[in-house]
Amino acid sequence: MHGDAVVTRSAGGYTSLLVMELAELRQQVDDVKARLRARLDEVSDPAELEAFRVEFLGRKGEIAGMFKQLGALPQEQRSEAGALLNGLKASASKAFEQRRSEGSRKAVAERLAREAIDVTLPGRSRPVGHLHLLTQVQHEIETIFLHMGFDVASGPEIETDYYNFEALNIPPDHPARDDWDTFYIDDTHLLRPHTSPVQIRVMEKSSPPVRIVCPGRCYRRDTQDSTHSPVFFQVELLWVERGLTLANLRYVIGLFVHEFFGPGYDVRLSGDFFPFTEPSVQLHMREPGAGKWLEIGGAGMVDPAVLENVGYDSESVTGFAFGFGVERMAMLKYGVKDIRTFLANDLRFIRQF
Repeated sequence: MHGDAVVTRSAGGYTSLLVMELAELRQQVDDVKARLRARLDEVSDPAELEAFRVEFLGRKGEIAGMFKQLGALPQEQRSEAGALLNGLKASASKAFEQRRSEGSRKAVAERLAREAIDVTLPGRSRPVGHLHLLTQVQHEIETIFLHMGFDVASGPEIETDYYNFEALNIPPDHPARDDWDTFYIDDTHLLRPHTSPVQIRVMEKSSPPVRIVCPGRCYRRDTQDSTHSPVFFQVELLWVERGLTLANLRYVIGLFVHEFFGPGYDVRLSGDFFPFTEPSVQLHMREPGAGKWLEIGGAGMVDPAVLENVGYDSESVTGFAFGFGVERMAMLKYGVKDIRTFLANDLRFIRQF
């Protein structure tokens, strides 16, 4: 053997067929290298680079096809030919990775240039969100009563018939227990139409004196209009202790109205009826210098039967309770004419408060 020449002796004499085969393989490798360099010069984006990889380095690519030709060479030539093809593959892989790295650096540089921030420019104002008006009003109401010495209590929105009606002295034939007034879930569970059940739950677990306010969401089968909503927020107050009278109720109501609406408001009570209070009254207020009385809620002395239902001695303690809608308070204080405005998610309205 001389150089790359590989000769064999046969019946017909010496032949140089294998020399030509190895030379042809070398020529193929040189051709592929030349085309590889030319193709890389044409690559300008990631898609073209991927096409290059598939063409030359893919499982069905050109270099993989050349490896399949090794079987056509004699055994003693395959090692040299394999090294030749491995060198080609390594060279192509190196060129591919280099161009991909260059493309990545270029893409990063372009993105940095595109997204560059001039730190010398003035900043942009980002408005800070705030609590919804109804939440603000509820917090304000809670704060007023907390300062008076009351605690804030809460309870489940899905209530039982017992806590919502029976324990509150509401008889089975009362209209409030009808399907067209209350949202029933099943025969014994419903969406509470008021927060009064919270009062029962607290009194069952506490001994007098009891001083609580019960804010929360309520549900009633009301047709929605400018003053009614099937979902609304309510705040109820309960004070149970020895010696309480309507005079104490009148004083607490007046104190709240003056704190929430401002000084100079008049407050009055007028007769009414509620199953869980006796006597029952309606609460009214009047703006300073105005002649029109506005209804703000219902109230009364806790019915002795309700006190007995929770194990209190109605001969020893008395109590009073009152309740009003949070939406009603917000509408009166801020001049909102339509209760549906609170649920409209209109930023022009929300940003005013």
